[in-house]
Amino acid sequence: MNPHASSAAAGPAPGRTGTARGDWRVLRRLAPYLLEYKARVVIALLFLVTAKLANVGVPLVMKEIVDSLDEVHAAVVLPVALLVMYGALRLSTTLFAELRDVVFVRVSKRAIRRVALEVFRHLHSLSLRFHLERQTGGVSRDIERGTRGISSLLSYMLFSIIPVILEFTLVAIVLLKKFDWRFAAITFLAVVVYIGWSVVVTEWRMDIRRRANEFDSRANTRAVDSLLNYETVKYFNNEDFEASRYDEHLQQYEAAEVKNEASLGLLNIGQSLIIATAVTALMMLAAQGVVNKQLTLGDLVLVNGLLIQLYIPLNFLGMVYREIKQSLTDMDRMFRLLSENREVADRPGAQPLHVRGAAVAFEHVDFSYEPSRKILHDVSFEVPAGHTVAVVGASGSGKSTLARLLYRFYDVQGGRVVIDGQDIRDVRQKTLRAAIGIVPQDTVLFNDTIFYNIAYGRPEATRDEVIAAARAAHIHAFIASLPQGYETSVGERGLKLSGGEKQRVAIARAILKNPGILIFDEATSALDSKSEKAIQSELERIARDRTTLIIAHRLSTIVDADQILVMEAGRIVERGTHRELLARSGTYAQMWALQQQEEAAAA
Repeated sequence: MNPHASSAAAGPAPGRTGTARGDWRVLRRLAPYLLEYKARVVIALLFLVTAKLANVGVPLVMKEIVDSLDEVHAAVVLPVALLVMYGALRLSTTLFAELRDVVFVRVSKRAIRRVALEVFRHLHSLSLRFHLERQTGGVSRDIERGTRGISSLLSYMLFSIIPVILEFTLVAIVLLKKFDWRFAAITFLAVVVYIGWSVVVTEWRMDIRRRANEFDSRANTRAVDSLLNYETVKYFNNEDFEASRYDEHLQQYEAAEVKNEASLGLLNIGQSLIIATAVTALMMLAAQGVVNKQLTLGDLVLVNGLLIQLYIPLNFLGMVYREIKQSLTDMDRMFRLLSENREVADRPGAQPLHVRGAAVAFEHVDFSYEPSRKILHDVSFEVPAGHTVAVVGASGSGKSTLARLLYRFYDVQGGRVVIDGQDIRDVRQKTLRAAIGIVPQDTVLFNDTIFYNIAYGRPEATRDEVIAAARAAHIHAFIASLPQGYETSVGERGLKLSGGEKQRVAIARAILKNPGILIFDEATSALDSKSEKAIQSELERIARDRTTLIIAHRLSTIVDADQILVMEAGRIVERGTHRELLARSGTYAQMWALQQQEEAAAA
């Protein structure tokens, strides 16, 4: 057995997913993906049977060749027909094995593609809560291992387990037909002991492997998280700290891998001992039969050939069993992602959102991310069609939560959110989000070109429409000044652009989407005063005749709003126009005075 054959990395599964019940559950989940190509599976199995029949036929023909070449027959005629048959069988063994691979490859690759796509789609359908709590490195490794596990499982099942079972059956039949019962008994006993040893030791090794993979996942998660926060690492001069944390997981992985390889040596030694003992016993029986004139020299060659053909694939049974078990474990962990509950799902019979004027209303809304900490308390307000409502308040007052609820990233626990009289829980999420455009406070861009990131607002938009949106967001001149223009890559999460440049891209993207409802979540927070004034007038222009919700920190940007809501600790404590709120001399007036003082001091 190849000692390096065990190096396939796979992810650990929580709990005892390696039980027979769990394995059958995984196989049932996989079965529908294979039914698309039932004919190919059948043909591949036929090629497999043909290849194995040819393989077992090789030592049978070799026996006849050896017997025909003894001193009596060799002087008469050279067994040309037998030699040709021997060559044809040798060729057939390889030919039909390769044809089996060619026919089956589309089955496995299509299954991998369909499963990976389904997991990808499902991850996008999960709630924001799942994505805030997940670890990107670990999830991506789970998907990678799971899809690789499908390929391994199908390959080992079709190309290793079934062939070994078939070949053992054929060899047993030949031994019973050609020789006495002792040959078949020793072969059967050896196979049983071999399989027992392989299963017991491999189950023990699986626990070691699971721990190794857990440490591998932790190390990968640590590395991805650290690299995604590259700037923060640099800000605090923590390269050595990050390296030490990464190395801590690598050391654990190293120790587990060393133990894993040592246990592999023990497995190999036991397997070799069982095979060597059985082969020696069978060859002694065959040799004794030749000496006693009960068997011919060809029979000795036949026994040796059959055993070699049986034990060579059997020698890899431990590795195959381990890899199949590991593949099932990896697939189970990936399929568990498909079992993640969609916290926010379309109700049965949900209808598309019918936007007429795009009036928005929050009616007695209560909401909490965690049961112990309530975020919104009986929040009620309306944004009439074509009007602008601004929400202000201190950090943690619940302002941004309003945008998340309107997008239905979460469902409210009390009250309801309606658009044109339709409870958003009763409409399809896809149509709901198609009607809303947002410029978020923290703009994260795809690691692609500027053009791609702007066009993401409406992927089918023409180049002229994308450029027009960039002009409206006052970023076209900047883009045109770049050597590669709109084809400039923005880097991971848009890190090659400044905060203001990213914000302008986000504004252009929202303009291009052209939705009926607009949300500006601190949309100009990353801009300087001059840029803010230029873009503010543009935002007012695109918000005209649209229903607009503005979540603001700078009060100077919302003085013209039709209504301003002041929030404190998840409650609306004041509401009115800018002038009305100033006249009340309440919380809003204090915030306004404080910001005016700060701006005056800065000037």
